[in-house]
Amino acid sequence: MAKRDYYEVLGVNKNASEADIKKAYRRLAMKYHPDRNTGDAAVEAEEKFKEAKEAYEVLTDAQKRATYDQFGHAGVDPSMGGGFGGGSANFSDIFGDVFGDIFGGGRGGGGGSRAHRGADLRYNLQLSLEDAVAGTTVKIRVPTLVKCDVCAGSGARKGTTPKTCDTCGGHGQVRMQQGFFSVQQTCPRCHGKGTMIEDPCPNCHGQGRVQEHKTLSVKVPPGVDSGDRIRLAGEGEAGEHGGPPGDLYVQVAVKPHEIFSREDNHLYCEVPISFAVAALGGELEVPTLDGKVILKIPAGTQTGRLFRMRGKGVKPVRGGPMGDLMCRVLVETPIKLTAEQEDLIKRLDESMKKGGAKHSPHSTSWVDGVKKFFENMGF
Repeated sequence: MAKRDYYEVLGVNKNASEADIKKAYRRLAMKYHPDRNTGDAAVEAEEKFKEAKEAYEVLTDAQKRATYDQFGHAGVDPSMGGGFGGGSANFSDIFGDVFGDIFGGGRGGGGGSRAHRGADLRYNLQLSLEDAVAGTTVKIRVPTLVKCDVCAGSGARKGTTPKTCDTCGGHGQVRMQQGFFSVQQTCPRCHGKGTMIEDPCPNCHGQGRVQEHKTLSVKVPPGVDSGDRIRLAGEGEAGEHGGPPGDLYVQVAVKPHEIFSREDNHLYCEVPISFAVAALGGELEVPTLDGKVILKIPAGTQTGRLFRMRGKGVKPVRGGPMGDLMCRVLVETPIKLTAEQEDLIKRLDESMKKGGAKHSPHSTSWVDGVKKFFENMGF
């Protein structure tokens, strides 16, 4: 079966630019890549993928393209006596351009110094519960790599520029080809950078970056909780060879509070009350994060009862209704009683037994019995 015309394979005309050829190839590669085709369609897709790759390698090489335009397939096919030793399109460029689009990666084009994005950084920030709920602004000091001011990040002494690596021609990769197979590896001379610095910058020693501590102001929004992250775009490490900086992620951890615990947007606390207040009812002063409030305790309250104070919790960081404060009352059992106090409690117990009072928060006779006893005792 005769080979199809390379321009026809890629769907471009003979005057197409290299950018148009690359664009056409990326489209076909994504369509026919083996990972995107399964079953019966996989075999046909693989053949079309190979066909498109072959066309791309020829038409993006200026010398091969000129020969192909003049002699057709016979001029570039080694099996037909044509072709060139070396000098074909750099496979690493093909892989990066196409598979970067498919898998969400991507890298710089061929030739010249490889610019790499700087690394992302993480900073662990501990906050009090009060600051996490109300929001705050904090200053942090972060060690990082920043662009060298002397050489503007190039790594070369001021007034000079990096030179293209003569081993890989600036690609950062070298390729060995044996028949149909080719193996690529990082250039051993420039270590994948594509350039060589003959006269390094004395300030950064050719690295293009220097270690420095940055002081940053972090605005913490109200309602953050442990595990939340605040992203500071562009505040990570400076990129290599002029690449963009990474980001800084501030990881929030809220310190334990001596009174309150938090679950989602609700706060919880435990409040002790006396036996008398639990039995007779009364008012209790309860702390919140923004002051104290009065909580009314009904008569006959049992230990462990939960009272909800609406709107006294946490405002969600991503919006929504305010959380509540949940107060759990714990009836305190008196200790180290005096002889008089012990006698009073015994008399109370006897009085309640005679009156048939029941130990239930719903028993009005029990509550009335307790009230009457305390009144008789002068309380």
